[in-house]
Amino acid sequence: MQARHYPPGPDKDAPHVYLFGTCVIDLFMPEAGLDAVRLLEREGLTVHFPRGQSCCGQPAYSSGNPDQARAVARAQLDLFSQPWPVIVPSGSCAGMMRHHWPALFDDEPAAAAKARELSTRVYELSEFLLHVLRVNFAETQQLLPDEQIVLHTSCGARREMGTRAHGVALLDALPGVSRVEHARESECCGFGGTFSLKHDDISGAMVGDKIASACATGCERLVSADCGCLLNIGHAARRQGAPLQVEHLASFLWRRVGGGA
Repeated sequence: MQARHYPPGPDKDAPHVYLFGTCVIDLFMPEAGLDAVRLLEREGLTVHFPRGQSCCGQPAYSSGNPDQARAVARAQLDLFSQPWPVIVPSGSCAGMMRHHWPALFDDEPAAAAKARELSTRVYELSEFLLHVLRVNFAETQQLLPDEQIVLHTSCGARREMGTRAHGVALLDALPGVSRVEHARESECCGFGGTFSLKHDDISGAMVGDKIASACATGCERLVSADCGCLLNIGHAARRQGAPLQVEHLASFLWRRVGGGA
């Protein structure tokens, strides 16, 4: 994973960004997408949501179907035509768009050029908040009771986008919030997109280990920036009767810095 060079910030004369909402947020956790918008608007940005957007293509790509992934990506290459940052509240989807979309069009120079240009503007939400907007949550007035939480970072976010460090920095700067590390934090939760469907027994064992490790800390809330992981962990925790609530990073940040007023 190459080090990324960040711009000094959005154009002050045209503070616009796109939001790529992801299909999981759209269908299952829309509030996380709305809270991402609220966090960006809190910093003075105008957020645009192209209505034609859909999936990033990762399920097809990771299942060995590049033609289907290419079709999904192709349908969206022209949706983000303005030279604005594209903010993605999911590390795995951001990784797909930034690192894999250009390679899907290796045999199509015109489309590859579009995908490469677009990929340079793709940011995972916590990465953008921390390194481009340079938010300062440490000065936020504490309005809510103190909380202890554990963090889960998806495999794509951790290994392709390197955004675990960004989530840690944002959470650790929040007044009244204590982040507790747990023994299996670096492990996959067992979701893995279609992996959890094809290998449900292995997936179930993995998420069980994750939940047990999180609960062993005494924390009752797990925060993650990836909705697929949250759906997997949250559903498994409910089935087990485990005292563990899950929340998207965008929603947790907004609740602590803006929504708790």
